[in-house]
Amino acid sequence: MNKIVQVVCVVLLGATAIFGGRWYLYVAYAESPYDEVGIALNSHAPKPLRSWGCHSLRGRLPNQLPPYGCAGTDGRTWL
Repeated sequence: MNKIVQVVCVVLLGATAIFGGRWYLYVAYAESPYDEVGIALNSHAPKPLRSWGCHSLRGRLPNQLPPYGCAGTDGRTWL
């Protein structure tokens, strides 16, 4: 039983590192806000992380339309 818990914890930590790292690369270094994987990860992130990610994207790419998850009610304004 102890070994199973250890394996599950390692798998969860690994998945968090992979998906979290990919999300961070999107919000911090993407040349375009329209990366499909980045958009999906950002739109499923918890609200504080999504807000920070959208703010980072907007700061680096101010003249772009916001991607899904970062758009306001009209789809053209950033959150």
